[in-house]
Amino acid sequence: MAFTATKTGEHVVGDLRMTRGTYANSGGTTGGDINTGLHQCVDMKLTASGSSIVADTPTINETFPVNGSAVTIITTANTAGTWIAFGY
Repeated sequence: MAFTATKTGEHVVGDLRMTRGTYANSGGTTGGDINTGLHQCVDMKLTASGSSIVADTPTINETFPVNGSAVTIITTANTAGTWIAFGY
């Protein structure tokens, strides 16, 4: 019953900041908010990972640009993956 997201790094790419990290959900949860650490997120990529096949591609449930650092994602239950976000 928990969704977790962790920011593992950040870099400057051209005139944008890029942040990256991991996410995981358990107990049947199907997504949650990723705190990107950005003031405005203009793009994000999600990649599911793990040893089993993921039934559905993780999806971003927002319209870009997203003001604030929280970006809501939807995933298959009990999956994990990585994320990368670009913004300011």
